[in-house]
Amino acid sequence: MRAGDVADGGLVPPEFLENTRELVSIYDRELTLTQCAARLKTLRGDRMSIGASLFDIYPDFATGDARKALDRALFAKAPAILNLATASRREVEVRVFPTAAGIGLIESAEVAMAPAEADHSELLHQATHDVLTGLQNRQRLSDRLKEILATRNGMRERSALLQIDLDDFKSVNDTLGHGTGDALLKLAANRIRGVLQEGDSAYRYAGDEFAIIQYGKDPSEAESVAHALVDAFKVPFIINEMPLFVGASVGIAFGPQHGGQGEELMKAADIALYAAKGDGRGCARVFNRSMLLLIEQRENLRRSLRLALERQELLLEYQPLLRSSGQVVGFEALVRWDHPEVGRITPNVFIPIAEADGLMEEIGRWVLEEACRQAMTWPDSLSIAVNLSPAQFLSGTLTDVVAQVIDSTGIRADRIELEITESVLLEETVDNLDTLNTLNVLGIRISLDDFGTRYSSLSYLKNFPFDSLKIDRYFIQDVERERKSQTIVRTIIGMAHGLDMIVTAEGVETAPQAQWLINEGCDLLQGLHLGQVMSAEKARMYASKAGTSRRRRERIN
Repeated sequence: MRAGDVADGGLVPPEFLENTRELVSIYDRELTLTQCAARLKTLRGDRMSIGASLFDIYPDFATGDARKALDRALFAKAPAILNLATASRREVEVRVFPTAAGIGLIESAEVAMAPAEADHSELLHQATHDVLTGLQNRQRLSDRLKEILATRNGMRERSALLQIDLDDFKSVNDTLGHGTGDALLKLAANRIRGVLQEGDSAYRYAGDEFAIIQYGKDPSEAESVAHALVDAFKVPFIINEMPLFVGASVGIAFGPQHGGQGEELMKAADIALYAAKGDGRGCARVFNRSMLLLIEQRENLRRSLRLALERQELLLEYQPLLRSSGQVVGFEALVRWDHPEVGRITPNVFIPIAEADGLMEEIGRWVLEEACRQAMTWPDSLSIAVNLSPAQFLSGTLTDVVAQVIDSTGIRADRIELEITESVLLEETVDNLDTLNTLNVLGIRISLDDFGTRYSSLSYLKNFPFDSLKIDRYFIQDVERERKSQTIVRTIIGMAHGLDMIVTAEGVETAPQAQWLINEGCDLLQGLHLGQVMSAEKARMYASKAGTSRRRRERIN
Protein backbone atom coordinates (compact mmCIF):
# COMPACT_ATOMS: atom_id res chain seq x y z
CA MET A 1 0.00 0.00 0.00
CA ARG A 2 1.17 3.55 -0.80
CA ALA A 3 0.14 6.88 0.64
CA GLY A 4 -1.59 7.61 -2.65
CA ASP A 5 -3.86 4.63 -2.14
CA VAL A 6 -5.73 6.44 0.63
CA ALA A 7 -9.05 7.79 -0.60
CA ASP A 8 -10.17 11.42 -0.35
CA GLY A 9 -10.68 12.42 3.25
CA GLY A 10 -7.92 10.09 4.40
CA LEU A 11 -10.11 7.00 4.34
CA VAL A 12 -9.05 3.51 3.29
CA PRO A 13 -11.80 1.45 1.57
CA PRO A 14 -13.27 -0.97 4.17
CA GLU A 15 -13.00 -3.93 1.81
CA PHE A 16 -9.23 -3.31 1.56
CA LEU A 17 -8.84 -3.31 5.32
CA GLU A 18 -10.85 -6.53 5.62
CA ASN A 19 -8.64 -8.45 3.21
CA THR A 20 -5.16 -6.86 3.15
CA ARG A 21 -2.18 -8.68 4.57
CA GLU A 22 -0.53 -5.34 5.44
CA LEU A 23 -0.72 -4.04 9.02
CA VAL A 24 -2.36 -0.70 8.29
CA SER A 25 -3.77 1.78 10.83
CA ILE A 26 -5.24 5.25 10.20
CA TYR A 27 -5.45 8.14 12.72
CA ASP A 28 -7.15 11.53 12.74
CA ARG A 29 -5.44 14.83 13.60
CA GLU A 30 -6.14 14.16 17.29
CA LEU A 31 -4.05 10.99 16.85
CA THR A 32 -6.85 8.62 17.71
CA LEU A 33 -7.43 5.45 15.72
CA THR A 34 -10.17 5.71 13.04
CA GLN A 35 -9.47 2.59 10.93
CA CYS A 36 -7.23 -0.45 11.00
CA ALA A 37 -6.68 -3.64 9.04
CA ALA A 38 -8.54 -6.70 10.25
CA ARG A 39 -5.26 -8.60 10.46
CA LEU A 40 -3.72 -5.96 12.72
CA LYS A 41 -6.81 -6.10 14.92
CA THR A 42 -6.40 -9.86 15.13
CA LEU A 43 -2.73 -9.48 16.09
CA ARG A 44 -3.12 -6.70 18.69
CA GLY A 45 -6.68 -7.35 19.94
CA ASP A 46 -8.55 -4.72 21.95
CA ARG A 47 -5.57 -2.35 21.83
CA MET A 48 -6.66 -1.55 18.27
CA SER A 49 -10.15 -0.37 19.25
CA ILE A 50 -11.47 2.58 17.30
CA GLY A 51 -10.76 5.75 19.30
CA ALA A 52 -7.61 4.37 20.93
CA SER A 53 -4.66 6.73 21.21
CA LEU A 54 -1.72 6.26 18.88
CA PHE A 55 0.60 6.66 21.90
CA ASP A 56 -0.96 3.61 23.57
CA ILE A 57 -0.27 1.54 20.47
CA TYR A 58 3.20 2.97 19.68
CA PRO A 59 4.64 4.48 22.93
CA ASP A 60 7.84 5.73 21.22
CA PHE A 61 5.83 8.33 19.29
CA ALA A 62 5.29 10.27 22.52
CA THR A 63 8.84 11.73 22.71
CA GLY A 64 12.15 12.24 20.96
CA ASP A 65 12.95 11.81 17.27
CA ALA A 66 9.90 9.66 16.69
CA ARG A 67 7.63 12.49 17.88
CA LYS A 68 9.41 14.92 15.55
CA ALA A 69 8.95 12.55 12.61
CA LEU A 70 5.30 12.22 13.55
CA ASP A 71 4.88 16.00 13.60
CA ARG A 72 6.59 16.29 10.20
CA ALA A 73 4.15 13.77 8.75
CA LEU A 74 1.18 15.46 10.38
CA PHE A 75 1.98 19.11 9.63
CA ALA A 76 4.69 19.19 6.97
CA LYS A 77 3.20 16.28 5.00
CA ALA A 78 6.52 14.45 4.98
CA PRO A 79 6.56 10.61 5.16
CA ALA A 80 9.03 8.75 7.39
CA ILE A 81 10.27 5.22 8.19
CA LEU A 82 11.13 4.49 11.85
CA ASN A 83 12.03 1.60 14.10
CA LEU A 84 9.71 1.83 17.10
CA ALA A 85 8.54 -0.19 20.06
CA THR A 86 4.92 -1.30 20.22
CA ALA A 87 2.97 -1.37 23.49
CA SER A 88 4.18 -4.97 23.90
CA ARG A 89 7.79 -3.66 23.63
CA ARG A 90 8.49 -5.53 20.42
CA GLU A 91 10.50 -3.36 18.01
CA VAL A 92 8.98 -2.95 14.55
CA GLU A 93 9.57 -0.90 11.43
CA VAL A 94 6.77 1.60 10.89
CA ARG A 95 6.14 3.68 7.76
CA VAL A 96 4.38 6.96 8.48
CA PHE A 97 2.52 8.79 5.72
CA PRO A 98 0.29 11.89 5.75
CA THR A 99 -3.40 11.75 4.87
CA ALA A 100 -6.00 14.45 4.33
CA ALA A 101 -7.49 13.81 7.78
CA GLY A 102 -4.36 12.92 9.79
CA ILE A 103 -1.76 10.19 9.34
CA GLY A 104 -1.47 6.55 8.41
CA LEU A 105 0.93 3.85 9.58
CA ILE A 106 2.05 0.62 7.96
CA GLU A 107 3.79 -1.73 10.34
CA SER A 108 6.24 -4.18 8.83
CA ALA A 109 4.69 -7.62 9.11
CA GLU A 110 8.05 -9.35 8.75
CA VAL A 111 9.61 -7.45 11.66
CA ALA A 112 6.45 -7.37 13.71
CA MET A 113 6.12 -11.12 13.94
CA ALA A 114 8.51 -13.93 14.43
CA PRO A 115 7.63 -17.06 12.37
CA ALA A 116 5.79 -18.71 15.25
CA GLU A 117 3.89 -15.51 15.97
CA ALA A 118 3.05 -15.15 12.27
CA ASP A 119 1.63 -18.67 12.22
CA HIS A 120 -0.37 -17.89 15.33
CA SER A 121 -1.69 -14.68 13.72
CA GLU A 122 -2.73 -16.61 10.63
CA LEU A 123 -4.62 -19.10 12.77
CA LEU A 124 -6.31 -16.26 14.61
CA HIS A 125 -7.36 -14.71 11.31
CA GLN A 126 -8.84 -17.99 10.14
CA ALA A 127 -10.66 -18.38 13.44
CA THR A 128 -12.26 -14.94 13.23
CA HIS A 129 -13.07 -14.65 9.51
CA ASP A 130 -15.40 -16.44 7.13
CA VAL A 131 -13.37 -18.47 4.66
CA LEU A 132 -15.80 -18.06 1.75
CA THR A 133 -16.43 -14.30 1.80
CA GLY A 134 -13.50 -12.94 3.80
CA LEU A 135 -15.87 -11.09 6.11
CA GLN A 136 -15.57 -11.35 9.87
CA ASN A 137 -17.48 -14.26 11.36
CA ARG A 138 -20.12 -14.74 14.06
CA GLN A 139 -17.55 -14.85 16.86
CA ARG A 140 -16.14 -11.48 15.81
CA LEU A 141 -19.68 -10.10 15.57
CA SER A 142 -20.37 -11.22 19.13
CA ASP A 143 -17.09 -9.83 20.40
CA ARG A 144 -17.58 -6.47 18.69
CA LEU A 145 -21.12 -6.09 20.06
CA LYS A 146 -19.84 -6.86 23.55
CA GLU A 147 -17.09 -4.31 23.10
CA ILE A 148 -19.22 -1.41 21.87
CA LEU A 149 -22.02 -2.04 24.38
CA ALA A 150 -19.64 -1.99 27.35
CA THR A 151 -20.00 1.01 29.67
CA ARG A 152 -17.09 3.42 29.32
CA ASN A 153 -16.66 6.25 31.79
CA GLY A 154 -20.28 5.87 32.79
CA MET A 155 -21.47 6.49 29.20
CA ARG A 156 -22.59 4.21 26.39
CA GLU A 157 -21.90 5.27 22.84
CA ARG A 158 -24.71 5.00 20.33
CA SER A 159 -24.45 1.96 18.03
CA ALA A 160 -26.47 0.24 15.33
CA LEU A 161 -26.77 -3.38 14.25
CA LEU A 162 -28.09 -4.16 10.78
CA GLN A 163 -29.04 -7.78 10.15
CA ILE A 164 -29.29 -8.75 6.49
CA ASP A 165 -30.97 -11.76 4.93
CA LEU A 166 -30.89 -12.63 1.24
CA ASP A 167 -34.36 -13.04 -0.26
CA ASP A 168 -34.92 -16.18 -2.35
CA PHE A 169 -31.37 -17.45 -1.80
CA LYS A 170 -32.60 -20.90 -0.81
CA SER A 171 -34.34 -21.48 -4.15
CA VAL A 172 -31.13 -20.54 -6.00
CA ASN A 173 -29.05 -22.85 -3.81
CA ASP A 174 -31.54 -25.73 -4.13
CA THR A 175 -32.05 -25.50 -7.87
CA LEU A 176 -28.65 -24.35 -9.17
CA GLY A 177 -26.47 -26.11 -6.62
CA HIS A 178 -24.12 -25.07 -3.85
CA GLY A 179 -21.39 -23.96 -6.25
CA THR A 180 -23.63 -21.26 -7.64
CA GLY A 181 -24.85 -20.49 -4.12
CA ASP A 182 -21.29 -19.95 -2.92
CA ALA A 183 -20.50 -17.71 -5.88
CA LEU A 184 -23.62 -15.69 -5.10
CA LEU A 185 -22.61 -15.30 -1.45
CA LYS A 186 -19.20 -13.93 -2.47
CA LEU A 187 -20.82 -11.37 -4.77
CA ALA A 188 -23.33 -10.48 -2.06
CA ALA A 189 -20.48 -9.86 0.41
CA ASN A 190 -18.87 -7.49 -2.08
CA ARG A 191 -22.10 -5.53 -2.43
CA ILE A 192 -22.33 -5.25 1.33
CA ARG A 193 -18.76 -3.95 1.48
CA GLY A 194 -19.65 -1.43 -1.20
CA VAL A 195 -22.22 0.39 0.96
CA LEU A 196 -20.17 0.58 4.17
CA GLN A 197 -19.41 3.99 5.60
CA GLU A 198 -16.25 4.99 7.44
CA GLY A 199 -15.82 2.90 10.56
CA ASP A 200 -18.53 0.35 9.66
CA SER A 201 -17.73 -3.35 9.89
CA ALA A 202 -19.41 -6.24 8.05
CA TYR A 203 -19.90 -9.86 9.08
CA ARG A 204 -21.23 -13.16 7.74
CA TYR A 205 -22.64 -15.03 10.70
CA ALA A 206 -24.74 -17.79 9.08
CA GLY A 207 -25.54 -19.26 5.63
CA ASP A 208 -27.08 -16.29 3.80
CA GLU A 209 -27.23 -14.02 6.84
CA PHE A 210 -24.96 -11.01 7.19
CA ALA A 211 -24.60 -8.08 9.59
CA ILE A 212 -23.19 -4.57 9.72
CA ILE A 213 -22.17 -2.74 12.90
CA GLN A 214 -22.01 1.04 13.15
CA TYR A 215 -20.56 2.82 16.16
CA GLY A 216 -20.97 6.37 17.44
CA LYS A 217 -23.17 7.50 14.55
CA ASP A 218 -26.59 9.04 14.10
CA PRO A 219 -29.45 6.52 13.56
CA SER A 220 -30.22 8.12 10.19
CA GLU A 221 -26.86 6.88 8.93
CA ALA A 222 -27.82 3.27 9.67
CA GLU A 223 -31.09 3.70 7.79
CA SER A 224 -29.21 5.31 4.91
CA VAL A 225 -26.83 2.32 4.67
CA ALA A 226 -29.78 -0.09 4.87
CA HIS A 227 -31.65 1.58 2.02
CA ALA A 228 -28.46 1.76 -0.07
CA LEU A 229 -28.02 -1.96 0.52
CA VAL A 230 -31.60 -2.78 -0.53
CA ASP A 231 -31.10 -0.73 -3.71
CA ALA A 232 -27.75 -2.43 -4.44
CA PHE A 233 -29.43 -5.84 -4.36
CA LYS A 234 -32.07 -4.83 -6.89
CA VAL A 235 -29.41 -5.21 -9.60
CA PRO A 236 -29.22 -8.82 -10.84
CA PHE A 237 -26.20 -11.00 -10.07
CA ILE A 238 -24.59 -12.49 -13.17
CA ILE A 239 -23.26 -16.01 -12.61
CA ASN A 240 -22.33 -18.24 -15.54
CA GLU A 241 -23.94 -15.65 -17.82
CA MET A 242 -27.28 -16.12 -16.02
CA PRO A 243 -28.95 -13.16 -14.29
CA LEU A 244 -30.11 -14.05 -10.79
CA PHE A 245 -32.43 -11.78 -8.83
CA VAL A 246 -31.81 -12.08 -5.10
CA GLY A 247 -32.94 -9.18 -2.96
CA ALA A 248 -31.98 -8.17 0.57
CA SER A 249 -34.14 -7.57 3.63
CA VAL A 250 -32.67 -5.60 6.54
CA GLY A 251 -33.56 -5.35 10.21
CA ILE A 252 -32.10 -2.48 12.25
CA ALA A 253 -31.69 -2.19 16.03
CA PHE A 254 -29.98 0.57 18.03
CA GLY A 255 -27.93 0.08 21.15
CA PRO A 256 -28.29 0.57 23.99
CA GLN A 257 -31.89 1.70 23.25
CA HIS A 258 -33.04 -1.69 21.95
CA GLY A 259 -30.61 -3.85 23.91
CA GLY A 260 -27.78 -3.34 26.35
CA GLN A 261 -26.28 -6.78 25.67
CA GLY A 262 -25.16 -8.29 22.38
CA GLU A 263 -27.77 -11.06 22.40
CA GLU A 264 -30.55 -8.55 23.16
CA LEU A 265 -29.51 -6.31 20.28
CA MET A 266 -29.28 -9.26 17.88
CA LYS A 267 -32.74 -10.43 18.91
CA ALA A 268 -34.18 -6.94 18.32
CA ALA A 269 -32.52 -6.70 14.89
CA ASP A 270 -33.76 -10.19 14.03
CA ILE A 271 -37.33 -9.21 14.93
CA ALA A 272 -37.02 -6.11 12.72
CA LEU A 273 -35.68 -8.33 9.93
CA TYR A 274 -38.69 -10.59 10.26
CA ALA A 275 -40.93 -7.52 9.98
CA ALA A 276 -39.12 -6.53 6.78
CA LYS A 277 -39.73 -10.01 5.39
CA GLY A 278 -43.37 -9.79 6.35
CA ASP A 279 -43.74 -6.42 4.61
CA GLY A 280 -42.90 -7.95 1.28
CA ARG A 281 -39.11 -8.41 1.46
CA GLY A 282 -36.58 -6.19 -0.26
CA CYS A 283 -36.94 -3.47 2.38
CA ALA A 284 -35.53 -2.28 5.71
CA ARG A 285 -37.32 -1.93 9.04
CA VAL A 286 -36.25 -0.46 12.40
CA PHE A 287 -37.14 -2.40 15.54
CA ASN A 288 -40.02 -1.23 17.68
CA ARG A 289 -41.70 -2.88 20.64
CA SER A 290 -44.94 -3.61 18.77
CA MET A 291 -42.99 -6.06 16.58
CA LEU A 292 -42.71 -8.39 19.56
CA LEU A 293 -46.46 -8.89 19.44
CA LEU A 294 -46.24 -9.84 15.77
CA ILE A 295 -43.55 -12.41 16.55
CA GLU A 296 -45.71 -13.96 19.24
CA GLN A 297 -48.64 -14.09 16.81
CA ARG A 298 -46.47 -15.80 14.19
CA GLU A 299 -45.34 -18.46 16.65
CA ASN A 300 -48.94 -19.08 17.61
CA LEU A 301 -49.84 -19.41 13.92
CA ARG A 302 -47.01 -21.86 13.38
CA ARG A 303 -48.27 -24.11 16.15
CA SER A 304 -51.88 -23.79 14.94
CA LEU A 305 -51.06 -24.47 11.31
CA ARG A 306 -49.91 -27.99 12.12
CA LEU A 307 -53.44 -28.74 13.29
CA ALA A 308 -55.32 -26.69 10.67
CA LEU A 309 -55.85 -29.57 8.23
CA GLU A 310 -56.90 -31.97 10.97
CA ARG A 311 -59.40 -29.40 12.28
CA GLN A 312 -60.68 -28.64 8.76
CA GLU A 313 -59.78 -24.94 9.06
CA LEU A 314 -58.39 -24.67 5.51
CA LEU A 315 -60.80 -23.91 2.70
CA LEU A 316 -60.74 -23.04 -0.97
CA GLU A 317 -62.12 -20.03 -2.79
CA TYR A 318 -62.26 -19.60 -6.54
CA GLN A 319 -61.81 -16.89 -9.15
CA PRO A 320 -63.17 -17.41 -12.67
CA LEU A 321 -61.10 -17.43 -15.85
CA LEU A 322 -62.92 -15.93 -18.85
CA ARG A 323 -62.40 -15.78 -22.59
CA SER A 324 -62.42 -12.39 -24.26
CA SER A 325 -66.01 -13.17 -25.29
CA GLY A 326 -67.02 -13.37 -21.62
CA GLN A 327 -67.36 -17.16 -21.59
CA VAL A 328 -66.19 -18.84 -18.37
CA VAL A 329 -63.65 -21.59 -19.07
CA GLY A 330 -62.60 -22.48 -15.54
CA PHE A 331 -61.56 -21.34 -12.08
CA GLU A 332 -58.35 -20.84 -10.15
CA ALA A 333 -58.36 -22.38 -6.65
CA LEU A 334 -57.13 -20.10 -3.86
CA VAL A 335 -56.42 -21.55 -0.42
CA ARG A 336 -57.51 -19.69 2.72
CA TRP A 337 -57.25 -20.38 6.44
CA ASP A 338 -60.19 -19.69 8.74
CA HIS A 339 -58.44 -19.53 12.11
CA PRO A 340 -60.90 -19.99 15.00
CA GLU A 341 -59.43 -17.05 16.95
CA VAL A 342 -57.66 -14.80 14.42
CA GLY A 343 -60.19 -15.15 11.61
CA ARG A 344 -59.45 -15.28 7.86
CA ILE A 345 -55.73 -15.60 7.07
CA THR A 346 -54.46 -15.07 3.52
CA PRO A 347 -51.92 -17.41 1.89
CA ASN A 348 -49.15 -14.80 1.72
CA VAL A 349 -49.08 -15.03 5.54
CA PHE A 350 -49.27 -18.77 6.19
CA ILE A 351 -47.76 -20.36 3.05
CA PRO A 352 -44.21 -19.15 3.92
CA ILE A 353 -44.69 -20.66 7.39
CA ALA A 354 -45.85 -23.92 5.84
CA GLU A 355 -42.86 -24.02 3.48
CA ALA A 356 -40.40 -23.26 6.28
CA ASP A 357 -41.90 -25.97 8.52
CA GLY A 358 -42.10 -28.67 5.84
CA LEU A 359 -45.91 -28.69 5.73
CA MET A 360 -46.35 -27.64 2.12
CA GLU A 361 -46.46 -31.13 0.61
CA GLU A 362 -49.35 -32.12 2.89
CA ILE A 363 -51.22 -28.84 2.37
CA GLY A 364 -50.54 -28.88 -1.38
CA ARG A 365 -51.94 -32.39 -1.73
CA TRP A 366 -55.10 -31.38 0.16
CA VAL A 367 -55.56 -28.28 -2.05
CA LEU A 368 -55.22 -30.30 -5.25
CA GLU A 369 -57.52 -33.10 -4.11
CA GLU A 370 -60.19 -30.75 -2.70
CA ALA A 371 -60.14 -28.53 -5.79
CA CYS A 372 -60.55 -31.52 -8.10
CA ARG A 373 -63.30 -32.98 -5.91
CA GLN A 374 -65.26 -29.71 -6.03
CA ALA A 375 -64.61 -29.31 -9.76
CA MET A 376 -66.43 -32.61 -10.28
CA THR A 377 -69.66 -30.78 -9.30
CA TRP A 378 -69.21 -28.31 -12.19
CA PRO A 379 -69.93 -28.80 -15.90
CA ASP A 380 -67.17 -31.04 -17.24
CA SER A 381 -66.08 -28.37 -19.74
CA LEU A 382 -64.67 -26.18 -16.95
CA SER A 383 -61.05 -26.48 -15.85
CA ILE A 384 -59.50 -26.09 -12.40
CA ALA A 385 -56.15 -24.30 -11.95
CA VAL A 386 -54.05 -25.02 -8.85
CA ASN A 387 -50.82 -23.27 -7.80
CA LEU A 388 -47.81 -25.40 -6.93
CA SER A 389 -45.23 -24.20 -4.43
CA PRO A 390 -41.53 -24.85 -5.16
CA ALA A 391 -41.52 -27.27 -2.21
CA GLN A 392 -44.15 -29.43 -3.93
CA PHE A 393 -42.48 -29.36 -7.31
CA LEU A 394 -39.05 -30.25 -5.94
CA SER A 395 -40.33 -32.93 -3.54
CA GLY A 396 -39.91 -35.81 -6.01
CA THR A 397 -43.42 -37.12 -5.29
CA LEU A 398 -45.50 -34.65 -7.32
CA THR A 399 -46.33 -36.89 -10.26
CA ASP A 400 -47.38 -39.74 -7.95
CA VAL A 401 -49.60 -37.37 -5.95
CA VAL A 402 -51.28 -36.03 -9.11
CA ALA A 403 -51.92 -39.54 -10.43
CA GLN A 404 -53.42 -40.59 -7.09
CA VAL A 405 -55.70 -37.52 -7.00
CA ILE A 406 -56.96 -38.27 -10.52
CA ASP A 407 -57.75 -41.84 -9.44
CA SER A 408 -59.43 -40.86 -6.18
CA THR A 409 -61.61 -38.04 -7.60
CA GLY A 410 -62.33 -39.41 -11.08
CA ILE A 411 -61.60 -36.06 -12.74
CA ARG A 412 -60.34 -35.99 -16.32
CA ALA A 413 -56.67 -35.06 -16.37
CA ASP A 414 -57.15 -32.46 -19.11
CA ARG A 415 -59.36 -30.42 -16.76
CA ILE A 416 -56.44 -29.86 -14.36
CA GLU A 417 -54.01 -26.99 -14.87
CA LEU A 418 -50.99 -26.77 -12.56
CA GLU A 419 -49.39 -23.33 -12.22
CA ILE A 420 -45.67 -23.12 -11.46
CA THR A 421 -43.39 -20.10 -11.14
CA GLU A 422 -40.08 -19.57 -12.87
CA SER A 423 -38.14 -19.87 -9.60
CA VAL A 424 -38.52 -23.68 -9.65
CA LEU A 425 -36.96 -23.84 -13.12
CA LEU A 426 -33.73 -21.95 -12.53
CA GLU A 427 -31.82 -24.89 -13.93
CA GLU A 428 -33.09 -27.07 -16.76
CA THR A 429 -32.31 -30.29 -14.93
CA VAL A 430 -33.26 -33.78 -16.02
CA ASP A 431 -35.47 -34.08 -12.93
CA ASN A 432 -37.39 -30.92 -13.79
CA LEU A 433 -37.89 -32.05 -17.37
CA ASP A 434 -38.93 -35.55 -16.28
CA THR A 435 -41.51 -34.14 -13.87
CA LEU A 436 -43.07 -31.83 -16.45
CA ASN A 437 -42.99 -34.44 -19.20
CA THR A 438 -44.63 -37.04 -16.93
CA LEU A 439 -47.40 -34.58 -16.07
CA ASN A 440 -47.77 -33.86 -19.76
CA VAL A 441 -48.11 -37.57 -20.53
CA LEU A 442 -50.81 -37.81 -17.85
CA GLY A 443 -52.72 -35.13 -19.75
CA ILE A 444 -52.22 -32.37 -17.16
CA ARG A 445 -51.91 -28.84 -18.50
CA ILE A 446 -48.96 -26.79 -17.24
CA SER A 447 -49.02 -23.01 -16.89
CA LEU A 448 -46.03 -20.73 -16.30
CA ASP A 449 -47.27 -18.27 -13.66
CA ASP A 450 -46.19 -14.64 -12.98
CA PHE A 451 -44.27 -14.47 -16.25
CA GLY A 452 -41.98 -11.46 -16.54
CA THR A 453 -41.28 -10.75 -12.89
CA ARG A 454 -38.50 -13.20 -12.08
CA TYR A 455 -35.86 -14.82 -14.29
CA SER A 456 -37.84 -14.99 -17.54
CA SER A 457 -35.40 -17.09 -19.51
CA LEU A 458 -36.78 -17.80 -22.97
CA SER A 459 -35.14 -21.22 -22.81
CA TYR A 460 -37.91 -22.25 -20.38
CA LEU A 461 -40.49 -21.71 -23.09
CA LYS A 462 -38.44 -23.61 -25.65
CA ASN A 463 -37.43 -26.60 -23.54
CA PHE A 464 -40.30 -27.17 -21.12
CA PRO A 465 -43.77 -28.39 -22.18
CA PHE A 466 -45.94 -25.41 -21.17
CA ASP A 467 -49.53 -25.14 -22.36
CA SER A 468 -50.17 -21.61 -21.17
CA LEU A 469 -48.48 -18.53 -19.83
CA LYS A 470 -49.82 -16.02 -17.29
CA ILE A 471 -48.72 -12.40 -17.56
CA ASP A 472 -48.10 -10.97 -14.11
CA ARG A 473 -50.46 -8.26 -12.82
CA TYR A 474 -47.47 -5.87 -12.55
CA PHE A 475 -47.59 -5.37 -16.31
CA ILE A 476 -51.39 -5.23 -16.46
CA GLN A 477 -52.01 -2.51 -13.86
CA ASP A 478 -51.27 0.38 -16.24
CA VAL A 479 -51.36 -1.38 -19.61
CA GLU A 480 -54.10 0.83 -21.08
CA ARG A 481 -52.01 4.00 -20.69
CA GLU A 482 -48.31 3.16 -20.26
CA ARG A 483 -46.34 2.55 -23.46
CA LYS A 484 -43.61 0.34 -21.99
CA SER A 485 -46.13 -2.00 -20.40
CA GLN A 486 -48.04 -2.15 -23.68
CA THR A 487 -44.89 -3.09 -25.59
CA ILE A 488 -43.99 -5.82 -23.08
CA VAL A 489 -47.49 -7.33 -22.97
CA ARG A 490 -47.92 -7.17 -26.74
CA THR A 491 -44.55 -8.92 -27.18
CA ILE A 492 -45.42 -11.67 -24.67
CA ILE A 493 -48.76 -12.34 -26.36
CA GLY A 494 -47.16 -12.57 -29.80
CA MET A 495 -44.33 -14.79 -28.58
CA ALA A 496 -46.66 -17.16 -26.71
CA HIS A 497 -49.03 -17.51 -29.65
CA GLY A 498 -46.04 -18.24 -31.87
CA LEU A 499 -45.24 -21.13 -29.51
CA ASP A 500 -48.87 -22.37 -29.56
CA MET A 501 -49.43 -21.31 -25.96
CA ILE A 502 -52.57 -19.82 -24.45
CA VAL A 503 -52.05 -16.42 -22.77
CA THR A 504 -53.82 -15.38 -19.57
CA ALA A 505 -53.67 -11.85 -18.12
CA GLU A 506 -54.13 -11.79 -14.34
CA GLY A 507 -55.04 -8.78 -12.21
CA VAL A 508 -57.50 -7.25 -14.70
CA GLU A 509 -59.34 -4.71 -12.55
CA THR A 510 -60.76 -2.12 -14.98
CA ALA A 511 -62.78 -2.09 -18.18
CA PRO A 512 -60.06 -0.18 -20.13
CA GLN A 513 -57.49 -2.85 -19.17
CA ALA A 514 -59.82 -5.61 -20.31
CA GLN A 515 -60.63 -3.89 -23.59
CA TRP A 516 -56.98 -3.24 -24.44
CA LEU A 517 -56.09 -6.90 -23.77
CA ILE A 518 -59.02 -8.13 -25.86
CA ASN A 519 -57.97 -5.89 -28.75
CA GLU A 520 -54.43 -7.33 -28.54
CA GLY A 521 -55.67 -10.92 -28.74
CA CYS A 522 -55.13 -12.05 -25.13
CA ASP A 523 -56.90 -15.41 -24.79
CA LEU A 524 -58.04 -15.44 -21.16
CA LEU A 525 -58.65 -12.74 -18.55
CA GLN A 526 -58.72 -12.99 -14.77
CA GLY A 527 -59.30 -10.27 -12.20
CA LEU A 528 -61.75 -8.41 -9.99
CA HIS A 529 -63.31 -6.56 -12.93
CA LEU A 530 -64.40 -9.85 -14.47
CA GLY A 531 -65.17 -12.00 -11.46
CA GLN A 532 -64.76 -11.70 -7.72
CA VAL A 533 -63.13 -14.37 -5.59
CA MET A 534 -66.01 -16.56 -4.37
CA SER A 535 -66.76 -19.45 -2.04
CA ALA A 536 -66.95 -23.05 -3.25
CA GLU A 537 -70.76 -22.98 -3.18
CA LYS A 538 -70.97 -19.73 -5.15
CA ALA A 539 -68.43 -21.08 -7.62
CA ARG A 540 -70.61 -24.18 -8.11
CA MET A 541 -73.67 -22.00 -8.81
CA TYR A 542 -71.63 -19.70 -11.05
CA ALA A 543 -70.24 -22.71 -12.93
CA SER A 544 -73.69 -24.25 -13.34
CA LYS A 545 -75.04 -20.98 -14.74
CA ALA A 546 -72.06 -20.68 -17.08
CA GLY A 547 -72.61 -24.25 -18.31
CA THR A 548 -76.31 -23.57 -18.95
CA SER A 549 -75.48 -20.41 -20.92
CA ARG A 550 -72.94 -22.29 -23.02
CA ARG A 551 -75.40 -25.06 -23.88
CA ARG A 552 -78.04 -22.42 -24.80
CA ARG A 553 -75.58 -20.74 -27.17
CA GLU A 554 -74.73 -24.11 -28.74
CA ARG A 555 -78.43 -24.85 -29.42
CA ILE A 556 -78.92 -21.41 -31.00
CA ASN A 557 -75.89 -21.88 -33.22
